[in-house]
Amino acid sequence: MHPLPEPASLPSLLLSSGGWRPEWGRTRAGGMSRAGGMRPPWNQERAPEERLPSATEPGRQWSMVRRMLTAGLLFSLLLGFSLLLVYIFRSCGPGPCMTPVCWDLLARYLASGNTSVAPCTDFFNFACGQAKGTDYSFQALAEENKKRLRRILEAPGSWHLGSGEEKAFQFYSSCMDTDAIEAAGAAPLRQVIEELGGWRISGNWTSLDFNRTLRLLMSQYGYFPFFRAYLRPRPTPPYTPVIQLFQFLRPLEQRRAQGKLFQMVTIDQLQAMELFTAIKNALVSRLRRIPWMDEKTRKEAQNRVTQLQVKMGAPEWALKPSLARQEYNDVGPCPCQLLISPQLLLSPLTRLSGRQSVHPGRSLTNPFLALIQLGPSYLQSFLSCVRSLRARIVQSFLQSFPYHRWQVSPWGVNAYYSIPDHVVVFPAGLLQPPFFHPGYPRAVNFGAAGSIMAHELLHIFYQLLLPGGCPACDTRALQGALLCLKHHYETIPLPNGTFFNGSRTFLENAADIGGLAIALQAYSKRLLWHRGETILPNLDLSPQQLFFRSYAQVMCREPGTQEPQDPHSPPTLRVHGPLSNTPAFARYFHCPHGALMNPSSRCQLW
Repeated sequence: MHPLPEPASLPSLLLSSGGWRPEWGRTRAGGMSRAGGMRPPWNQERAPEERLPSATEPGRQWSMVRRMLTAGLLFSLLLGFSLLLVYIFRSCGPGPCMTPVCWDLLARYLASGNTSVAPCTDFFNFACGQAKGTDYSFQALAEENKKRLRRILEAPGSWHLGSGEEKAFQFYSSCMDTDAIEAAGAAPLRQVIEELGGWRISGNWTSLDFNRTLRLLMSQYGYFPFFRAYLRPRPTPPYTPVIQLFQFLRPLEQRRAQGKLFQMVTIDQLQAMELFTAIKNALVSRLRRIPWMDEKTRKEAQNRVTQLQVKMGAPEWALKPSLARQEYNDVGPCPCQLLISPQLLLSPLTRLSGRQSVHPGRSLTNPFLALIQLGPSYLQSFLSCVRSLRARIVQSFLQSFPYHRWQVSPWGVNAYYSIPDHVVVFPAGLLQPPFFHPGYPRAVNFGAAGSIMAHELLHIFYQLLLPGGCPACDTRALQGALLCLKHHYETIPLPNGTFFNGSRTFLENAADIGGLAIALQAYSKRLLWHRGETILPNLDLSPQQLFFRSYAQVMCREPGTQEPQDPHSPPTLRVHGPLSNTPAFARYFHCPHGALMNPSSRCQLW
C-alpha cells in the first residue's frame, strides 16, 4: 500500500493534473499553519492571470443587449405608427377638388390675388391685390347673370301667340334693334313731350299746371325730380300701407328717417339645405353667449330666428306658372331684364332643393306681361312696362296676400330682409359662383355664401344696437363693445395711409364681424363631425385658410371704386376689420403678435 501524500504536496498534484488550484495556508517553512489550521482559499491573493471571470459580468452584457433591442423595437413601432398616421391623414384628410368648377374658381382666385404679399401684413392685397374696377365680386356676378339672360333671350325658339314668352322676346328684340330706334329718331320722344304739355323748343307748347305735370312724371313715367315717393308698409306695427316721401338724404339719415334698418337676407329652399341650417344653428347657439343681452331679450332673439321665414331662389309663381297666371292676371312688369323666368338660373339650386329646372323652350309664362302693349316703338313699349309695374305695386297694397311678395328679381345679387313680413330672401342670382356651388369645397361655400347669410341674419337685430333699442340689456357692456368696434376700425389704415371714420357704417361693420364669426363657428362644427373635405388644387391653403380666403373674395374690388352713399366700409376694411378681430385667423396663418392681422386686443359684440 502506498502511503498518502503529505498535505503540502496535494495542491501540487491537483495543479499537475490541470485541475483547480486552491491555495492552502502555508507556514514560513512551507508547511501548514498550525495556528490557523486550513484557511479558505478566497482569502489568498491571486495573480491577475489566475483570477476567474465574475458570475455577474455575462448577465450585465445580456441586460445591455436586451435594452438595446427593446429600444430598437420601440423606435420601429413609433416609426411605423407615424408612417401609418401620415398615410391615414393623406388618405382621409382634405384632398384636392379636381372638378372643372374648382379649376375655374382657382383661376379666379389666382387672377385676383397677389400671393407675394404676406397675408398677416395685408390680407386684402393677398386675396384681391390684382382686382380691377370691373372685378368687384358682386358686380362681376351681376354681369355674368345678365350674360346668361342675354344668351337665353337670343336663343331661337317658338312661342305661343300672345304668351308672356313671346312678349318677352319681342320686347328684347325691339330693345336691341338699334336700326329701328335710329330710324324713328326723336319722334317717340316728341310724343312724350306733347303728353306732358309740350316744350317751346318743340314748337307746340301748352302751359299746364305744374303739379299736374309733376304728377304725370312721377305716376306715369317713374321720374322723381325733387323728391321720391313710395307706397310701402309702415316700418312699425301694424304695417299698414302708407305713402312715404323722402328727400335725397345721406344714407344714414335716410335710414333713420325711414325707421328701418336696411334690406337683407336668407332663404326658403336653403332651409332644407345643409349650409343655411348650419348657419342658423350657429347663430342660435351664439345668442346664448352674448354678454350684453339679458335673458328675456336672448329668448326673444332666439325665437325671432326660429320663426323667421326664409325664401331662396325664386318666388312661388316663377316655379308654378298656373299660380302665376291666377295671381297676376291684370298687371305686368318692366324692362328687358325682368321678362325671363328665373327657372333658367336655378339649375344648381333646383338640384339641391329637389325641384326640376325648366327647359328653355317650356313653361316660361310670366304673367306680369299681360297689360304690356308692345310697339310701335321701343320707347313706347318701355313706358308701357313702367306703367304696368306701377300698377302692380299699387295692386299689391289694395289687396291682402297670404305670403311675401318678392322685392327683387330672382337673377339679382342683392338679398334683403322684410320687417313687416319677417322674411329674408336670397335670390338665385346671388347663390352662384364664386359665392356658392354644390361642387365647391365646403370651406368656400361657408366662407363666402355662409358669411353673407350670417351677415344678413344679423340685420334682424339692428334695432338692438341703436340707442335705446334694448332697454333691458346691459347698456354699459353694449356701448363698450360698440365703442371698441368703432376704435378697431378707425385704427386700421386704408391703402392711401389715411384712416376711416366708421360712425356711419357701424351697423354694417357689426354685421360683417358677426357674420364671419358665425360662419366660422358653423364651418368648424362641420369639420368636427363630417369627413370628406376638399381644398383647391395648387393653392397651398388648408381648409381653414381657404375659408378665410373665400370670405375675402366676396369683398374684392379695386380700392376707391366705392359709391359715396354705400353704407358699408371700404373693401379693405371689410376684409381687415373682421379678420383681424378673429383669433383663429392669426392662428391658422401663423401671424406674429402685434401684426396688423393679429392685434393685441379684440372686440366681442356677438
